[in-house]
Amino acid sequence: MRKSDKKIENHIIKVLTQVCQSALEDIDGFEWLTHTVNFEKFPESLKIVCIFDSNIKLANYIKSANNQDLAALITDSLADIGIQLKEPKNQIELDSEENCMLYHAGNWRKRLS
Repeated sequence: MRKSDKKIENHIIKVLTQVCQSALEDIDGFEWLTHTVNFEKFPESLKIVCIFDSNIKLANYIKSANNQDLAALITDSLADIGIQLKEPKNQIELDSEENCMLYHAGNWRKRLS
């Protein structure tokens, strides 16, 4: 990883940590988030995965009137540090601990790869 990539990565982590803290307070069932990125194809390769504790809470969030709040918070927060998501609908995913347990025996590394 180049020095410039590491700086960008640190900015992304800082912003997403703030998003996570806000979402934990405001969104029922939200647990955590993570990201993956290939700096050879940045920012198109940046992917953020938002994890809910259960499929029921995830479904409730998707059905809610506020179902775009998390994506908007992520998009706006990244834009504040100069990172524009070209395809937010494809770059921000919602998932659940329950799905990971069912399909990947709780192995998030395998699920995210």
